[in-house]
Amino acid sequence: MDYRQILRDLIFKISYEVSDDCRCLLNKAVEIETDESSKMILETIIENVNIAGECKQALCQSPGYLTTYVTFGDDFFISDLDQILKEAVIDATKAGYLRPSMVDPLTRVNSGDNSGRGVPNMEYEYKKGIDYIEIIPSIKGCGIELYNKVKVFTIPEMGDNFEGIKKFVLECVVEAGGTACLPSAIGIGIGGQLDVAAKLSRRAMSLRGWMQRNEDKRLAQLEEELLEAINSLNIGSGGTGGKVTTLGVNIETAATHTTLCPVAINFHCWVARRAGIRIYKDGRVEEISFM
Repeated sequence: MDYRQILRDLIFKISYEVSDDCRCLLNKAVEIETDESSKMILETIIENVNIAGECKQALCQSPGYLTTYVTFGDDFFISDLDQILKEAVIDATKAGYLRPSMVDPLTRVNSGDNSGRGVPNMEYEYKKGIDYIEIIPSIKGCGIELYNKVKVFTIPEMGDNFEGIKKFVLECVVEAGGTACLPSAIGIGIGGQLDVAAKLSRRAMSLRGWMQRNEDKRLAQLEEELLEAINSLNIGSGGTGGKVTTLGVNIETAATHTTLCPVAINFHCWVARRAGIRIYKDGRVEEISFM
């Protein structure tokens, strides 16, 4: 099996297509939006999505930052997966799908092909008993990173019914205003230490569909409350006002220390450039749906 070609095609695909859940939510947003300016922005976004997919052209001017989530078992693994994905990103850049924007963090020297230390970022998870390797590459735009925040709460600061956390999230949304590539999606990580909360916030929006509610009923309710509260702020698409400021809110948690609770909020622009496949030991390849 030509793993290189399979993964190269996958990276190319997410450079010019959004995931199905994002497309569905954008269409729903147009239907319910009453503000004319915001509605026009949403219609333009959808037109851009359609043209990019039909013409196989770059969906967004930002190359974003690629994190690939890999789940594997005992029987099957692709040993040089990180190198294959790095080459796929370089190929996509040379083909014009991704603008070369990765630089050294201190010297600011640009590699010219989106390569560099630590990119693409890889996160591995072992699951006993599975007979496949699951690969989900997710390209997240970087301009919107300016509005991400982490706060380590004391227990009193969390408040009754998590009012402190809700206030923190809403304040972050208001501070970001219309410049946060709206309509956004928002991932929230709660628990662990600071680094764990930050990773959870990215996983929340990268691995789960934006219409999927958390299996934990408490968290599902909190997701719904925050989604409704954010969309009642009347910021709207592009910050022009309207009913749709965010397309989805996803929360993931981890156990934390008894004295504190880190919370990370992670904004994701409407451009949901992600896809997933499962490659089985017997050679079968299965697409993963985010619906």
